[in-house]
Amino acid sequence: MLLRHAKSNWPAGVADRERPLAARGREAAPAMGRYLAEELLLPDLVLISPARRTVETWELVRPMLPEKPPSHVEPRIYEATQDALLRVAQEAEPAVRTLLMIGHNPGFEELAARLAGHGDRYAAARMAQKYPTCGLAVLDFSIEDWRDLAARGGRLERFVTPASIGEGPDE
Repeated sequence: MLLRHAKSNWPAGVADRERPLAARGREAAPAMGRYLAEELLLPDLVLISPARRTVETWELVRPMLPEKPPSHVEPRIYEATQDALLRVAQEAEPAVRTLLMIGHNPGFEELAARLAGHGDRYAAARMAQKYPTCGLAVLDFSIEDWRDLAARGGRLERFVTPASIGEGPDE
């Protein structure tokens, strides 16, 4: 699962990495956490970019989940290309059945498009149109080892945004 961070602020004089969530982001992130819980999209491991907005997104998603999976800040996710993000995912242990990564565009949008070989065509069309903040791509793979993760090898199960779950506009 690839979750783009929730909507953030752009305060003057604050470095990109230190940008906090905006009020709308602080509303959307727990809503996405509730969605994950209700849909039983429960990660075994969460990898988070070190940017403040991604860490804050996870801090608001996590309490909504029935079980608290292990989570790690992964520096390589920040400002990562799709190739770098793919390598991070490929390093997950085989015991991890469901991986959630929380990060940024354009890398997440590009990686999701690269991995989705087939799946829900309406979800693919929505994702191709816009991958807004707090957008979630859920991809399924028929692999036993994350090292086998490859382009076009996944099925796009769904693409969910705050607006699609009734939690405000997409941005």
